Amino acid sequence: MPIEDRDDAYLVTHALAKDTLSRLRDVETEQVSFRKGLVKLGRICGYEIIDGRMETEYVQLETPLEATMGERVRGLDDVVIINVLRAATPFVEGLLKAFPRARQGVISASRDEEAGRTDDGTFPITVDYVKLPEITEEDTVIVADPMLATGSTMNAVLEHVVENSAEPENLIVLSAVSAPEGLLRVSEAFPQADLLTVAIDDHLDDNGFIVPGLGDAGDRAFRTT
Repeated sequence: MPIEDRDDAYLVTHALAKDTLSRLRDVETEQVSFRKGLVKLGRICGYEIIDGRMETEYVQLETPLEATMGERVRGLDDVVIINVLRAATPFVEGLLKAFPRARQGVISASRDEEAGRTDDGTFPITVDYVKLPEITEEDTVIVADPMLATGSTMNAVLEHVVENSAEPENLIVLSAVSAPEGLLRVSEAFPQADLLTVAIDDHLDDNGFIVPGLGDAGDRAFRTT
């Protein structure tokens, strides 16, 4: 199965997704290749969401030779993609290749590294900007962030997504790499969300970074430190 149920999360098991993630993990992968890899991984994950979460319907159509029946994916016009700035930007670029007509939202959220982790293992989160489209009951909402570490940022983002919105048909949290602690924290806070990831890594270090992980995805994609 391209998407495998792992209790607290769903795992994208497509061979090309795993190959792309391995290249992203490599410390020798430079900025341009890293950013292109995130785009590629986003596109693959988008196609897997279509295959694993969306239904098809039969339609009557005309070929140049005769009338026939075909299949089309239902709901492609009812997709909302939420970009968690900034690391998710190339990841979302790939998703848009699978969902070119998706409505888009942006949330700028970041954890306060200087404050450090609290006693419960989370970070204080600052949300600087929120711009979301209308979300309806028919929608598939994909909240994209390459790294799901402690779950602090994602929980803050999801609070804004679900606040004053209709409950969508599908609410998907999509990441490239996740830590078990973050998956558990998000699943407990938002049980209505399906957590979809390409890899579940071993643990978080003392600074809240995923191990083995792939480093800071934003810094590697945008050449910042």
